[in-house]
Amino acid sequence: MKGIVHRGIAVAGFSSQAKSSSYVADLHRVEPSMVIEMVWPLLQVLRGLLRSGDDRNVADVAPLGLVFRWRFRDDIHGSILSSSGDSSSQDWKAQLNIPTADSRYKTEDVTATKRNEFEDCFLKRELLMGIYEKGFERPSPIQDESIPIALTGSDILARAKNGTGKTTAFCIPALEKIDTDNNVIQVIILVPTRELALQTSQVCKELGKHLQIQVMVTTGGTSLKDDIMRLYQPVHLLVGTPGRILDLTKKGVCLLNDCAMLVLDKADKLLSPEFQPSVEHLISFLPESRQVLMFSANFPVTVNDFKDRYLKNPYVVNLMDELTLKGITQYYAFVEERQKVHCLNTLFSKLQINQSIIFCQGDLVVGLLMWVHLVLPIVIGW
Repeated sequence: MKGIVHRGIAVAGFSSQAKSSSYVADLHRVEPSMVIEMVWPLLQVLRGLLRSGDDRNVADVAPLGLVFRWRFRDDIHGSILSSSGDSSSQDWKAQLNIPTADSRYKTEDVTATKRNEFEDCFLKRELLMGIYEKGFERPSPIQDESIPIALTGSDILARAKNGTGKTTAFCIPALEKIDTDNNVIQVIILVPTRELALQTSQVCKELGKHLQIQVMVTTGGTSLKDDIMRLYQPVHLLVGTPGRILDLTKKGVCLLNDCAMLVLDKADKLLSPEFQPSVEHLISFLPESRQVLMFSANFPVTVNDFKDRYLKNPYVVNLMDELTLKGITQYYAFVEERQKVHCLNTLFSKLQINQSIIFCQGDLVVGLLMWVHLVLPIVIGW
């Protein structure tokens, strides 16, 4: 065994792959936050070695295993050096089709991060290309907290406000951990609605467009035959609603023997009486070594029971110091039913409103608002 001391922290390294593998197994009994604190100084040493071109002792300082184990292969300079920060390794960024930077004011909900760049997570270059071309500049707090932990293989119970980047927080580690040479379903992302499934699958496709990862979306209300035919083709990541995926699994079409990660987005909805039986039945088809990530803005009491039964020593992320996003003020107008349209008309005539969404109880109310030409177009919600 060899050791390295960096910034006052002693980090042990192994020169043999066998010893490294055994140490990785032992890491599952270590708190994820402690692992990150241990690994971070080690990575800075690696950057220094690679930046100077001295990779003679890289194998000795590589382990602690974790998500960085596979980096030390033939593509060492293509994967890690791309994140090392020297000028030559940044040329690939100049060739990206990066959209115009978002100049809108950002609050602490999306800016209060500990790290500055996605490269600090040592992601594949192809994934980084998709992240930057998607328009992401730096990780939000929920991404900053969740991504490194998810890459270690630990279960996560994460709570954060809507609109702070939860979808990307689980899509990035899911895409990073997929092996495209293995044409089996490796990740399942469960969502409660068809619209959210389509949205999430689109995010995965855009982030992983340089990775050649095959993403499939399946929900109720669509052709079951088409889904069955699609599953005979390679699928690495499956996004869908619990009922449809469970149906395909019970038919023996959707094989989950090699599925290493299960993500529950909008976990509070998925653990409602409507979905929870299907979710629990679906988990029974997954291997015992699966990783479970749960993300939501709200966690009801039922989450605790589910967590105790299906999550193994989960890392808890709670960024809900308050319910609403910073910079948003909420008002409640108590009016009689017959006064609602007049109230809306007054608000739009007195206030400068550029964009708005009006949720209505039914199509009759929507028709009334369209009839009075209050706002066009109108987004309907029931």
